[in-house]
Amino acid sequence: MIQNTSTIAITVSHLKKTYGNIQAVEDVSFDVNEGEIFGMLGPNGAGKTTTVECITGLRHPDGGAISVLGLDPQTNREELHPVVGVQLQSSTFPDKLKVVEILDMYQSFYRNPANPKELANALGFSEKLGSYYKTLSGGQKQKVSVALALIGQPKIAVLDEMTTELDPQARLDTWELIEKTRDRGTTIILVTHYMEEAERLCDRVALIDRGRIIALDSPYGLAEKVTGGKQVRFLPSKPFNDSLLSALPEVKTVEHQGKRIKVVGSGQLVNAVILTLAKNDIEALDIQSEGATLEDAFVKLTGRHIHEEPKD
Repeated sequence: MIQNTSTIAITVSHLKKTYGNIQAVEDVSFDVNEGEIFGMLGPNGAGKTTTVECITGLRHPDGGAISVLGLDPQTNREELHPVVGVQLQSSTFPDKLKVVEILDMYQSFYRNPANPKELANALGFSEKLGSYYKTLSGGQKQKVSVALALIGQPKIAVLDEMTTELDPQARLDTWELIEKTRDRGTTIILVTHYMEEAERLCDRVALIDRGRIIALDSPYGLAEKVTGGKQVRFLPSKPFNDSLLSALPEVKTVEHQGKRIKVVGSGQLVNAVILTLAKNDIEALDIQSEGATLEDAFVKLTGRHIHEEPKD
């Protein structure tokens, strides 16, 4: 993935938001670089949506500071509106509006809008342009919502659970469009609880739980740091000294599991292990390779899977 880190597009500093006795967001701070896809990953109720609603000026924070393209989203909403596109978890329109009418209305708000039909085609709902909004399925409404966030060709797009209710092919189509949008220079904040989505799209990911950021890094870097990296297991064709592999820069640990060997490391671990063994006339049989994942990282940091309810 390509990202431009020369300019900071969004700064969130010590953000706090409370609803009654519930601390939805508690001291959250991060920067988003211009031209990157920044992921906010966490379970329902973690504070992701509240955070992006404060960033886009839809909610007033109780504490902290936010800068979007150098502007305050509370006091500079009119300046930010033309350059920030937002897709929320849920949105609705009058039942008797046609999809094409909704798109045409939204494109009229911008000086240089995207082509509505091209967006509809890319997101897979071009056949619904003439349909009334009330006839759309949940997934089709979600596609329209994503299109509306991108129709103004914004400098920043905030997408909150954009692939909820989408079928697998529609999800892949949407991912491809988001990648192309980023490649054209748009900075994207992607709120999701889908691990695969974050791993595929995001340059960096903030893991959020109970209103706090518990870790922030690239998807691979985060998974590797928290879980210890890649693993390869194999059955050697003959015994060998552990130092043969432990001396490799890619290798962190070598462990015996009965007759099998488990090696933990990073980088081109599998290639390094196999080539080193081959140079010493040792064959690696029944090779099993595993990579660290964001799911592994989240479980290790929180003690639960992302779809599990937190334990008090």
